Amino acid sequence: MNCNTKRNTKRNTKRNTKRNTKRITLLSLAAAAALTSLSAMAAPQCTRAPRTHWLPEATMKARILKDGYAIDKFKVSGQCYEIYGRDAKGNRVEIYFDPTNGRIVKQRIG
Repeated sequence: MNCNTKRNTKRNTKRNTKRNTKRITLLSLAAAAALTSLSAMAAPQCTRAPRTHWLPEATMKARILKDGYAIDKFKVSGQCYEIYGRDAKGNRVEIYFDPTNGRIVKQRIG
């Protein structure tokens, strides 16, 4: 191998490494975007009512506690009130509530 061939081989290796790095980065970003959109789609549609028609958060929290749940985290998730907490038996729960009437729309136990 002469000197020029060695240089060209090194250049080609560097170019291929850069291309592969770019491809991996783009694929990683695309996968992350797909996973983010899937998790966003997992939240149910609880209501179409405007927020002015929702129960106040304090009222909703009081109802949830009265029903025997312990609230670790309470948040607005899309068009729902959502809690992470425990039921009366101590099981972990994730529950989505319709914020206009307090109805359970979706729940996951365990």
